[in-house]
Amino acid sequence: MSATPKSTWLVLAVASGGCAAFNGVFAKLTTTELTASWASAIAQAFSLSPSNKVVEFGIRGLFFALNLLFNAIMWGLFTRALTLASSTVRVSVINTSANFMVTAVLGALIFSEALPGLWWLGAALLVAGSVIIGRREEGNKAGVEATTGIEPLLERDSVDATGFRDEAEPGSQEDVELDSVKDADDEDTSD
Repeated sequence: MSATPKSTWLVLAVASGGCAAFNGVFAKLTTTELTASWASAIAQAFSLSPSNKVVEFGIRGLFFALNLLFNAIMWGLFTRALTLASSTVRVSVINTSANFMVTAVLGALIFSEALPGLWWLGAALLVAGSVIIGRREEGNKAGVEATTGIEPLLERDSVDATGFRDEAEPGSQEDVELDSVKDADDEDTSD
């Protein structure tokens, strides 16, 4: 059963958050003492010395390579989700939420970490802030679409006093500056 085009970005955003969590786990496993104990157990399983550095460096190298691989996969999935979704903020919220949840589960399973209530409160505040920002962005976008009937090419929170201009207006300060540079160049061409 394949995902519909509308929900494909959601699956990609969740997968991207999961890959980001695995990226962090592999980065931690590259440097932690837990990896040294795993390497010792693997070395003993192959009848090698428990302090065999080749096995330990090999395992740490494997975790580092997996760190890089999952980082690349995460960015690929995230970028694809951004191109498919109607809102970049929605993708970021889903990605961040999935990353927090998968990180919490993996931390508990692999590193026996118990996350305090303050961590959960911080994670909830980050997600809530992202949702609030996303709702504000969607409200601004809907307001522009309702008044003009089209989606804006450029989104701006406020309009400055001069407004948006593609080119300098005749007689403006920019036009005078460009003319003075052009006149100065014409005078210097008498080599």
